Amino acid sequence: MDKFWGMPDIASAHGAEIDQLIGYVHYLMFALFIFWGGFFILTLIKFRGSRPGPANYAGAKGKFSTYLEVVVAVIEAVLLIGFSIPLWAKRVNEFPTQDTNVVRLVAEQFAWNIHYPGPDGVFGKTSFELVNNETNPIGLDRDDPAAADDVTTINQLHLENDKPVIIHLSSKDVIHSFGIPEMRIKQDIIPGMSIPVWFTPITEGNYEIACAQLCGLGHYRMKGYVTVHDSAGYQAWLDEEAALLAEEEEGDDFWE
Repeated sequence: MDKFWGMPDIASAHGAEIDQLIGYVHYLMFALFIFWGGFFILTLIKFRGSRPGPANYAGAKGKFSTYLEVVVAVIEAVLLIGFSIPLWAKRVNEFPTQDTNVVRLVAEQFAWNIHYPGPDGVFGKTSFELVNNETNPIGLDRDDPAAADDVTTINQLHLENDKPVIIHLSSKDVIHSFGIPEMRIKQDIIPGMSIPVWFTPITEGNYEIACAQLCGLGHYRMKGYVTVHDSAGYQAWLDEEAALLAEEEEGDDFWE
């Protein structure tokens, strides 16, 4: 299915399902708008002030409105039970377990801190005592062996095309909201919680991460960027980051 009217291009595997549901809801709302708008205009004409007529204390006796309400309720039940709940369950309960990339994203006023586990696939330990907003915004413990190959970036999220990614969202301060419109992903980030989301990018390119929750005076500048690579490009980026990390470690050893 193509994108719904006015929506950005679809760049994730589940995006078409989201747009399909959005489309059905809008079509229902449009049909209700046409009917109730027409009924309102008809009422204004029929019961206008120049034709008051005798009062009717019994009121309307027709059952058409009741039938219409039943039809609308049935349609809404179909949208909820047939589309919304299964789609929600798929996004929340049915996480992929194999052949995935896993990333941590720590939001703060006003930046996105991204943590990759490195080639070993294991995240290094983090500690709030090690947090330094300039040099170590997530408090990564480089003395932990698992952290030796970990990669960290600020406002730059790199993903591999056609491969599911699980992102664990957390916050250092207030409520934020992680949103990538082209991926049809949006999730509030609550302090004290780690909330996972997942999706599969299907189009290479560059996209923007937007904070969809007012999070302070600098909210307007809290945006990041997503780069979706092909498999070779993603591996090349990881190799480049590993080389930079090795150079930094050698520099530290030199000064010691």
